[in-house]
Amino acid sequence: MLCPACKNEMIVVEYHQTELDYCTVCKGVWFDNVEMDLMLKALGLEKPEFLLENLLQHPEADTADKKRKCPICGKTMRLINVGDKTNVIIDICPAGDGLWFDNGEVVQMVKHLSAEHRAEGEEERVFNFLGEVFQG
Repeated sequence: MLCPACKNEMIVVEYHQTELDYCTVCKGVWFDNVEMDLMLKALGLEKPEFLLENLLQHPEADTADKKRKCPICGKTMRLINVGDKTNVIIDICPAGDGLWFDNGEVVQMVKHLSAEHRAEGEEERVFNFLGEVFQG
């Protein structure tokens, strides 16, 4: 699969039933339709507003960022804000094929979610998970 940001071939990384497409050039990450749900569940950070079907209901973000094409269906993705208090803008396929995170945006979003949960050791678990997924 080609990266929607830089058009390079992405590699597949798998960890705990979560299979992601990762661009080694721009460091972006593609989550197919259920992979975000699986990752948040594995981290104990499930929140209804971050389910793909709910993210599809978000209004378009007010940004000048360039819109990209979905690597699955080729449709122009929508740009949406993730969370009430985060400044993370992600690309979402309007057909529900998945989500694109630019370099660092997954960490920002998960860090925000773990801070909301305030669970002891949660942030360490998040970074261990992400470190294991993207090692090598």
